[in-house]
Amino acid sequence: MRYVFTAPTIWVDETARIMQIWAAYLAGGFALKHREMIVIDVAFRNPDTVLRKFVETFALLVIVVFCLVAAKYGFDLWLKATLKGHTTDSYLGTPKWLTHASIWIGFGLLLVQAIAEIVKVWTIGIPQKDIMDGSH
Repeated sequence: MRYVFTAPTIWVDETARIMQIWAAYLAGGFALKHREMIVIDVAFRNPDTVLRKFVETFALLVIVVFCLVAAKYGFDLWLKATLKGHTTDSYLGTPKWLTHASIWIGFGLLLVQAIAEIVKVWTIGIPQKDIMDGSH
């Protein structure tokens, strides 16, 4: 198939999609850890103020609430697909739990990272490097 018809086999497309799904859901926690998410800090530029810490904490709490909801529903979806043995409609017939697991695992890791960032904001503080480098 690959050399005669210049078309890849079916497993190439499906495995690439599975990897892309996992990468997308795992990227959230990674981006938050390295403080690479979008932040607009026009009004609260000084990282040493208590008001800035409250604003950071509020933003992180919004992420926490969203992660709790997404992880709960993602887990329910994964459990249903696992118990019923759902598979994809493709020729490969990959189990759907493989892709559904990425939802609750990815959002679970993002949840843990958001909680860690809240702790960092109040113990270590907001890194000065983020403000000086213009990474926000």
